[in-house]
Amino acid sequence: MEVKTASIESDLLSKESELIIRNLYAVAETQDSKKFAQLFTEDGTINDTATGVIYKGYDEIAKELDVYSAAFPDMHRELYSMYVLGDIVIVELSLNGTHNGPLVMPSGTIPATGKEIHAPCCDVFRIREGKVFSFNCYAAGSVILAQIGVF
Repeated sequence: MEVKTASIESDLLSKESELIIRNLYAVAETQDSKKFAQLFTEDGTINDTATGVIYKGYDEIAKELDVYSAAFPDMHRELYSMYVLGDIVIVELSLNGTHNGPLVMPSGTIPATGKEIHAPCCDVFRIREGKVFSFNCYAAGSVILAQIGVF
């Protein structure tokens, strides 16, 4: 009986975690950065591995979405697979959009090229108390830069 209860609790946590992440992607699609940031814990982080920047706290997390929304105003995330284990969610997806605005990066700003991206990505989330605590984004930065014509 205890094993079954633990399994039910784990299943419920997994379902809740999946809903939290699906909602996060839905909000990202609207490009509402303040609403997006509120889906994170107060000390939540986004680790943008492609740029090496870690965004921490509501203001920085909102800024991260603003940077990519400005560069790719039609950004769409196509979700392929989602793996949920309790409070950990892993998502395979592609980032799709048109580079119609400046892409601000730590090394400088890349002016709009008008070129489309269709870049593979893997996101890993950790949930705490019903919100995202950490978000590690493993976007294929070299693919994005090649597709917008940087090299």
